[in-house]
Amino acid sequence: MTTGRTVPTYRMNAEGMINSWSDYRRALPQDDKVAFDSICNRVRMHASAATYAAFTDPFESAILSILLEQEKEILALRKGDVR
Repeated sequence: MTTGRTVPTYRMNAEGMINSWSDYRRALPQDDKVAFDSICNRVRMHASAATYAAFTDPFESAILSILLEQEKEILALRKGDVR
């Protein structure tokens, strides 16, 4: 319920998306659940930028956040800066 708000925030939309994926997550093997949870955390990581961009479809912001974090990880791996 969004009491007091007429337009849901990106964070609210992101949590709604992640909650709607719960059946998918539940059906995954344990190792894949860990990776899936990492993806969901990446959706949450750039909420400020997603809010600022104000895409009409919050899924677009979620995908950009996931891709951004994956690209950062690829660049770090290429530099040998593995966490």
